[in-house]
Amino acid sequence: MRRRRKVPVLLAGAAAVWGAGPLAVHGPASGWAVAAARGPVPAAAAVSWGRSIAVPGLRALNKGDSARVIVSCASAGNCAAGGYYRVRGAGANISDRGFVAGERNGRWGKAIRVPGLATLSSGQQSSVDSVSCGSAGSCAAGGDYWNHGHQGFVTTEKNGRWHRAVKTAGPVSSVSCRSAGNCAAGGTYRAGGAQRGFVVVEKNGIWGRGIEVPGLAALNAGGNAAVSSVSCASAGNCAAGGTYRDGSGGQQGFVAAERNGTWGQAIEVPGLAALNAGGNAWVSSVSCASAANCTAGGGYTNPDFPGCECRVVLGFVVSEMNGAWGQAIELPGLDALNTGTDDPGTPVSLVSCASAGNCATGGTMGRIYTWGFLASEKNGVWGQAFPLSSPILQQARYLDLSSLSCAPAGSCAAGGGYFDVNTGQHEFLATEQNGRWDGPTRLPGLAALGGNGDVDSVSCTSAGHCTAGGTYRNGQGFVTQNGTR
Repeated sequence: MRRRRKVPVLLAGAAAVWGAGPLAVHGPASGWAVAAARGPVPAAAAVSWGRSIAVPGLRALNKGDSARVIVSCASAGNCAAGGYYRVRGAGANISDRGFVAGERNGRWGKAIRVPGLATLSSGQQSSVDSVSCGSAGSCAAGGDYWNHGHQGFVTTEKNGRWHRAVKTAGPVSSVSCRSAGNCAAGGTYRAGGAQRGFVVVEKNGIWGRGIEVPGLAALNAGGNAAVSSVSCASAGNCAAGGTYRDGSGGQQGFVAAERNGTWGQAIEVPGLAALNAGGNAWVSSVSCASAANCTAGGGYTNPDFPGCECRVVLGFVVSEMNGAWGQAIELPGLDALNTGTDDPGTPVSLVSCASAGNCATGGTMGRIYTWGFLASEKNGVWGQAFPLSSPILQQARYLDLSSLSCAPAGSCAAGGGYFDVNTGQHEFLATEQNGRWDGPTRLPGLAALGGNGDVDSVSCTSAGHCTAGGTYRNGQGFVTQNGTR
């Protein structure tokens, strides 16, 4: 069985700025410990989260006590969910199965196995790894399955009904839709003994043939490329980002753009080579607010970090404006967060934009002991990265940021999980309104379901209206929504 790695979930939107919070205090015994008293106390929550509910029908499917829940919303009360659940076969044989579910007018339908996926996978391992909704009842999902090798698929929801999965060139890592039946997806495939990155486009409800990202083969002399993220601003206007290996064996980050239905040439992220002294860089996330105006983020290595005999991971951001990519820069404030000696790092794994020059980013810093951070861009200027802080985190030792989403009006939410030394594993969600982030809070009703929660995904459609999904005790899945008080 393949061991699944939790991948940050990426959704489009915008953000504003919360002032720098307390810095993380790091030590071999305590890990990353954030004390609210060391910095400004976050504002009282302006948004209340509704009671968490179990994903209808998922428990009946999930006999292996392990699940993941990814959400995407077209409008308040009209969302889709996908992910995987686990089944147990004879003996010790266990495997995952991909599922989808839909919400209409505030009511969630039952989770179902992705139609047709059992046939493609011959009943073996599968998972939905990305979900995106273009309009109410019209969404798409993509992922991977195992059948004599690692394969990929996409599936489309039309008028509230999920259709049969369609095989793609390879495993799908990212799907993005901006209108009904008009989506793009990206991932990896193997050909000629090399790993290559591909994109595939859905137009008017019909998926086309996947193509290698133009120009990527010329960059990928080392034969190891992948598309990690795709984002669409409108039908036929998207961007993609990922990695490739150059002729010297170093890993580099690339971006590519689609304009009016035609993909342009992949290019190395401008300025990233100058930052990437350690020879290992990548693009984790891309978000497009409008055609030809996108932002990407990721990580790179630096071998010259004081007190650390290692290659330290740092984070960068880069923006495209009016079709031209600017120079990559290290995200401001990350040096101040790299304060430990256990191979510290602060890669950017999440980016969300709503308008050109107004984005948010986040990630998880550290390798052994981890802590989440956020940063915001306003009118083209990035503020300082800051660690998440809240009174509920005073006894926390680990905190992972898994998802970030911002609505066009500038209201954002970010979520993940943390470990409290006294009470164990818990979920959290932080929200932003009117230029200020609230401190992370736990979710109402999740303790009644069993607790030990973790937020996998969050999707915001308008100010104060977001949906989140994740897991709770014994690997079951939940969803919850919020509304402005």
